[in-house]
Amino acid sequence: MTAVVEVQFKGNRREFFTWDDREALKVGDPVVVPAERGQDLGHVATVGDVAAQRCGIGCDGCSTGKKRSPKGAIVRPATQEEAYVSKQLRLTEQDVRRKVIERVQAHKLDMKISDAEWQWDRKKLTVFFTADNRVDFRSLVRDLAGLFRTRIDLRQIGARDEAKRLDGVGRCGRQYCCSTWLPELRPVSLSLAKDQRLSLNPTQISGGCGRLLCCLRFEHEFYVSARKRFPRLRRAVRTTKGRETVSAIDIFRDRVTLEAEDRSTRTLSLAELKEEVRHPEAPPPPKPEAEKPDAPVPDRTEVTTDDAVQAVAPRKRKRRRRRRGGGRGRSGPKQPDTDSS
Repeated sequence: MTAVVEVQFKGNRREFFTWDDREALKVGDPVVVPAERGQDLGHVATVGDVAAQRCGIGCDGCSTGKKRSPKGAIVRPATQEEAYVSKQLRLTEQDVRRKVIERVQAHKLDMKISDAEWQWDRKKLTVFFTADNRVDFRSLVRDLAGLFRTRIDLRQIGARDEAKRLDGVGRCGRQYCCSTWLPELRPVSLSLAKDQRLSLNPTQISGGCGRLLCCLRFEHEFYVSARKRFPRLRRAVRTTKGRETVSAIDIFRDRVTLEAEDRSTRTLSLAELKEEVRHPEAPPPPKPEAEKPDAPVPDRTEVTTDDAVQAVAPRKRKRRRRRRGGGRGRSGPKQPDTDSS
């Protein structure tokens, strides 16, 4: 029965190969595998179902994602002598790197040599470098081929790939994600830091490679889904204390900080906030409107002989006018006609 085996090489480089079960392999065993124009030696990283389920989108041991196709079959398990030769070959690579740097300076090329790696059978030497611009290194390749008497492969890599090869410890105090469990380096944009409410200071959100942290990419979905459970910042809510504003949230401790109208703050859990918002205090009763003054009464007074003011009803006033002969529609006694002769 054929099994999939993950083999690790120098610089955290990992490849997949097949192996039959006639002799079981264990993690850490040295094996000889086929390589370009020869053979190479690596160590077993994972075997069996775990190796078969490795995907290329940054997950470790899951059953989702696109599986990598094996590059070939393992030639044989390596002997102790072969493993010792490979170890001694790794010790000489620092001297090789220094010689390459001297040749680069002699040719006056604008490039930084990051690492050098021998193939186990010494039929190929791979030199990794970084450069800001395109470099014409044809004369350098001819010079190095004459110096080391082997095939030279000059390979340009980015800042993230360089950090992955050299390895190190990140700001979190742990080993680089790209050197351990993150096989694919995807682009990271500044908008991810904005969504996570992080400081936009480059020194705070950059990794050892000088680029944005890789964790901003694979942690982004968690931050977005976690913030959906919390109210938005500066949103006004009505609680048992009255009207308050959300001033800060802590998605890791499930806590919310509220600010009252008098600038006082308090911190409570998300569950307590939901309970207070669900059962707030009864709203205060509306204040009674001020009584409106009565409409002014029109002035209908008369002054009597004793200077006493008395209100006169319209009907009585109308009757008095009729009695005096000044009523509307009436005239005085008709005078007899006189004929002057």
